[in-house]
Amino acid sequence: MKPTDPIDEAVLMATRRQFFARSARGLGVAALASMLGEEARAAKMTAAGGLPGLPHFPPKARRAIYLHMVGAPPQIDLLDYKPGMKEWYDKDLPESVRHGQRLTTMTSGQSRFPVAPSVFKFEQHGQSGAWISELLPYTAKMVDDIAIVRSLHTEAINHEPAMTFIQTGNMTAGKPCIGAWIAYGLGSMNQDLPTFVVLNATHSNPKANVQAISARLWSAGFLSAQYAGVALRSAGDPVLYINNPEGVPPQIRRRMLDALGELNRVQEEKIGDPETRVRIAQYEMAFRMQSSVPELTDLSKEPESVYQMYGEDARKGGTFANSCLMARRLVERGVRFVQIYHRGWDVHGNLPGVLPSQCKDVDQGCWALVQDLKARGLLEDTLVIWGGEFGRTIYSQGKLTPTDYGRDHHPRCFSLWMAGGGVKGGVVYGETDEFSYNIVQDPVHVRDFQATLLHLFGIQHDRFSYKYQGLDQKLTGVDPASVVKGILA
Repeated sequence: MKPTDPIDEAVLMATRRQFFARSARGLGVAALASMLGEEARAAKMTAAGGLPGLPHFPPKARRAIYLHMVGAPPQIDLLDYKPGMKEWYDKDLPESVRHGQRLTTMTSGQSRFPVAPSVFKFEQHGQSGAWISELLPYTAKMVDDIAIVRSLHTEAINHEPAMTFIQTGNMTAGKPCIGAWIAYGLGSMNQDLPTFVVLNATHSNPKANVQAISARLWSAGFLSAQYAGVALRSAGDPVLYINNPEGVPPQIRRRMLDALGELNRVQEEKIGDPETRVRIAQYEMAFRMQSSVPELTDLSKEPESVYQMYGEDARKGGTFANSCLMARRLVERGVRFVQIYHRGWDVHGNLPGVLPSQCKDVDQGCWALVQDLKARGLLEDTLVIWGGEFGRTIYSQGKLTPTDYGRDHHPRCFSLWMAGGGVKGGVVYGETDEFSYNIVQDPVHVRDFQATLLHLFGIQHDRFSYKYQGLDQKLTGVDPASVVKGILA
């Protein structure tokens, strides 16, 4: 039996009087019909738990944890080893390498661009023989669990558009982020917790250059607001506005919600707006979260072995290690998409002084998260992603000395790693030139990364769209995008 179209359903629900009342508004009717169509689809998806026909094929990933290092980690100092650069110390970057590339205003006025080799040591690890910086000893221990992609590239050269691009597929704010697309397409796996949760982890170095981030990065854009990320706080109430006001017991709150729900149902029958059903569902979710969130955030029952794995920082609310532990608890309770942001990676200066603490903040937590998921049988269908929004230049920003340098933004190449959820471990994919400046093998555009992520969830990126403003909007946009098959298990 063919399912009822939600737009037709909304029209059938309207009375004759309502129809003529709306028709009298002329052009307003067209706008209202468009809005009702979008919200009707959103309401139906809530009830159905995802879009009909999705996934397109059997998925390898059912959930994801995306670890975004805000500010752009320098690939040359962490995952893209370039030993030949030691011979180039303080020599000018050849124009034949730079090709007149557009630079940020932070270095475009420099009289020269001296090459700054990494001061950190690298060693090969695992069966794959991947070269990993001494700053990431725990990551080095799991190279056979992860796929390192060294050939990411983007068009964005500044943080805000670059973060927006990799998270939403567009450099202009207002589009749904990856987590919202997944929530919209595949629906919820837990009726008592949000489908998409966001954690903002603290960083330890007060001298780290911090980039501002906002809820626009985990916005639902033109999708219904129910698909936006719910920020989980590390202090005070974990989620704002779900607890009862002082002096209001749960029984009274339940009666209030029942009465409000009845009023909303009357309103729905009166005007036929399916968005009202969405609001009823959101109120009910908030009520259920009053009991589910405290249980989720109570880490007192975690065994000592877990803290030995994640490190002592995991006991401190808001740290990256604590956020990783919380992410594991979220996904094992059915949250489909968890996003963790860690700031302080904007290393324009004093890189040797700041980068070690940034890596120490996250390294053990990342390793523990992957091992914890693996031990619990969750890694096989949980995708873990680690990376920033673009790369860093081989040349120094500002003064270069043997012990101090900084690196500017570099969109032409950067590195990230992925694990679990259908990703092949022990893989190093893509290659850059000897300066880690240009890609020479297997380029991976941001859109290719997004297409691959959707593919792992069983979604064909060019068949996954949402009609908005007369266009079939897609996470990967209208430009070509390809799945990176070389990292698939």
